[in-house]
Amino acid sequence: MQHVLFGRAGLRVSELCLGSMIFGDPRELGASSDDSKAVFDRFAEAGGTFIDTADHYADGESERLVGQFVGADRDHFVISTKWSVARNGGVVCSGNSRRNMVRAVEASLRRLRTDRIDLYSLHVWDFTTPWDEVMRGLDDLVRAGKIVYAAVSDTPAWEISRASMMAELRGWSPFVGVQIEYSLGERTAERDLLPMAAELGLGVTAWSPLAGGALSGKYRGANGAAQRGRRDAAALPARLLNIADEVCAIAQEVGASPAQIALAWVRARTHGSPVVPIIGARNVTQLEDNLGCLQLRLEPAMQERLDAVSCIELGFPHDFLRTDYVRRLVHGGEEGSLRPRKPLPHPVAEIAMSSGVTKK
Repeated sequence: MQHVLFGRAGLRVSELCLGSMIFGDPRELGASSDDSKAVFDRFAEAGGTFIDTADHYADGESERLVGQFVGADRDHFVISTKWSVARNGGVVCSGNSRRNMVRAVEASLRRLRTDRIDLYSLHVWDFTTPWDEVMRGLDDLVRAGKIVYAAVSDTPAWEISRASMMAELRGWSPFVGVQIEYSLGERTAERDLLPMAAELGLGVTAWSPLAGGALSGKYRGANGAAQRGRRDAAALPARLLNIADEVCAIAQEVGASPAQIALAWVRARTHGSPVVPIIGARNVTQLEDNLGCLQLRLEPAMQERLDAVSCIELGFPHDFLRTDYVRRLVHGGEEGSLRPRKPLPHPVAEIAMSSGVTKK
């Protein structure tokens, strides 16, 4: 597995991130401690170093298991965790407030058995906490050495942009990354979040890159037809099933699994820096299948087919601003005389290192 630079930061992460949300979760879709350890070990064996968790996953058991698995080899791994959500503790133990941030980071450090968190993210925007409180609180944690980098997840692009500008103007530690839902089945981040990430130089991690498993092929029968009559498939939108059909068709053509095709598409979507898919697996077999995407490069014609079946309308003002009429108006009647400003290039050239750190 190669390593990439995370946005404009100097942080080096593996090109796939292991999601540990189901580690230790006793529910049906969870993974036992033994299965979680086997998945973690195989990911590390494949060269993976980027681990994602959160304080409320499996009521904290996910963080405890990650801390246990990392053990004495702590410096080899980049640990990402989050705060904001609490299943227990009531209203005072949830949200984005500085108080909850301090409470949560101390609890995460204990569960992870570490003295610092590499990437600490606001998990979900609460629409109430002022950004100066959030950004100053994160800056204090960076200065105290309890976290190394700050990031943000599941928050509107305009809120992230406002917080980033505030941090820049006040000399506080900025966000270095953003975590979003992104897949062939969910491309609405292309309207604002991904262009914002490219402009601000944020690293991007994509959760649910298989659209909740819909793109893994499990809704198709042995004859290659989508099992749309199944109870679990019946609830899926027709658009998502059509995308899954095309993913499975391409998978059959190239001799890969549908999951590998879907992950390869996400990995090919660079927005200033590589998009890092967060892969989750209940067992080693599922993980092995996901790891196969690292050897897969989609032909341009196949990417075009996937783009076409999954395309979305960007909506106003994006589609309006791309019309020939508007482009002629803003360029003094001379269409094409000025090219739109491109996203910020990655500031660091490719690094040739024995550890496999590259800019893609």
